Amino acid sequence: MSFREYMGFVKAHHPIAKQAQLLIDGGQANLLRSRGGFDPKIEVDYDRKEFKGTEYYDQLNAMFKIPTWYGVEFKAGVERNEGTFLDPSNTVPENGLYNAGVSVNLGQGFLINDRMATLRKAKIYNEQSIVDRDLLVNAVLYEAALAYFKWWQIHEEYKVYDQFYENAQIRFQAVKSSFQAGDKAAIDTVEAGIAAQNRALNREQARIQLVKQRLELSNFLWLNEVPVELQPNIVPQEDLNNEIDTTLEIYGFNLNEFTIENHPKLRSMNFKIDQLDIDRRLKANKLLPKLTLDYNFLSPEWNELNSFQTANYKGGVTFSMPLFLRKERGDLRLVKIKIADAQYDLASSQLEIKNKVTSIFNELDSYNIQVNMITGIVESSQIMLTGEERKFELGDSSLFLINSREVKLIDSKLKEINTYKKLFISKANLFKSLAVMPENL
Repeated sequence: MSFREYMGFVKAHHPIAKQAQLLIDGGQANLLRSRGGFDPKIEVDYDRKEFKGTEYYDQLNAMFKIPTWYGVEFKAGVERNEGTFLDPSNTVPENGLYNAGVSVNLGQGFLINDRMATLRKAKIYNEQSIVDRDLLVNAVLYEAALAYFKWWQIHEEYKVYDQFYENAQIRFQAVKSSFQAGDKAAIDTVEAGIAAQNRALNREQARIQLVKQRLELSNFLWLNEVPVELQPNIVPQEDLNNEIDTTLEIYGFNLNEFTIENHPKLRSMNFKIDQLDIDRRLKANKLLPKLTLDYNFLSPEWNELNSFQTANYKGGVTFSMPLFLRKERGDLRLVKIKIADAQYDLASSQLEIKNKVTSIFNELDSYNIQVNMITGIVESSQIMLTGEERKFELGDSSLFLINSREVKLIDSKLKEINTYKKLFISKANLFKSLAVMPENL
């Protein structure tokens, strides 16, 4: 199973990756709900009282309202009232009294109000949910990549132990045959047998680790919401170095061209600050007095526009203002503190991300150098072992020296595998630090 195929499965089917999509769905639902604050409304108020055969009053007041972006609300309605004890101010023509007018907030709520603030914050949250989704998917892919690298490491180690186990078995049989032919001493068969048993022990330990890691890797494999267990015949991709760069989309990354401003985590934090700034503007607006002007044209005929004249109207002014504004000033101060706290977090995160990316970039350079060095050591160790085996065949060496050379070769191969794994992990750390969202998986 190639690394790209594995990561594609994780991105497409892992529950957390799917759960991340719910953030966007939630943001869109929140935006839809906030837009509902500007939906036109129909209000009907009906009251009737009848007692001992007398109709005290029968009142109907129906209103249609259209809220707008700023503190202006258009409305139209009808009043139909009758009754023996009706309040004289509620007396209307027989067919009812129609009205059409406007309500304007000139103080608090004109430039910004709760309805406007909620919608603006919902739009920002909708954009933030996309960035947060990418961060969550990036984290899942990062953990999945680490599990794959561990699987690759243990599989490669098992291959090393298996190869040298086979070599030890062949050598043991050869020494045993030589002993039976009288060419080797009995002690040589004991030494060859011990070497074969050690290789068998190492291989078995690696096999158990491989089984455990295969199960751990299966935690990231899902298909149609059903967990998938990795079968023993499935093996990791051998050549991972270049495949990781293309799969994680970090190929050709240049530290000099890195722009931290577009980092998803910082963008998410900036979205949070933008929402707090809307809260700040709203709290500042609360310091203004409430001043509402209401004006309605009146007419007994709803279908004749000329009947709505300025001489027939109903209007009013509403004014209110707390004397000390302690609650409003306290709310404004609190939101300013939240903004300052978020800005400090943003500055700290900027420096942390920049330094981490720089550190990982230098780490990658070092691991590339280490890989070249350990590869040379493995090649030299292999040459030494081959030469020692040739000398043993000619009778100029011993099993002790061959086993010693073989142990050094095994150690160097294991160090090579471990160094490659560190290089792979460093690339995954770069992927996480950059918060890349692979588009081609």
